Amino acid sequence: MNIPKDLYYTETHEWVRIEDGFAYIGITDYAQDSLGEIVFIELPEENDQVTQFSEFAAIESVKAASDLNAPLSGVVVTVNEELEDNPELLNEDPYENWIIKIEIEDKLELNKLLNAEEYAEVCE
Repeated sequence: MNIPKDLYYTETHEWVRIEDGFAYIGITDYAQDSLGEIVFIELPEENDQVTQFSEFAAIESVKAASDLNAPLSGVVVTVNEELEDNPELLNEDPYENWIIKIEIEDKLELNKLLNAEEYAEVCE
């Protein structure tokens, strides 16, 4: 299982990459593997407000449907529209294929997230 060391994680298997003051959010390798073949994702709209640990999207696979929870609070700046037509990209490379990009509301919320080592323990 791939767990990049430079990301933050949630116990519900979302990741965050901080870049130029923005947060890119996606699902982890563990999540995509557990879900199996992803067939649909319901994305939020640009300018939507997301709240830390609250639902921001829904994802469906051949095995299950699941809500995705925002690791951080903020405003959606961009959604990865490519996923609407090709949700399976999340299976192919879950860390390259982010779901949303947000403007971070409170960087202190990062303290509530897990590092790679802590996240690996959650996955055991």
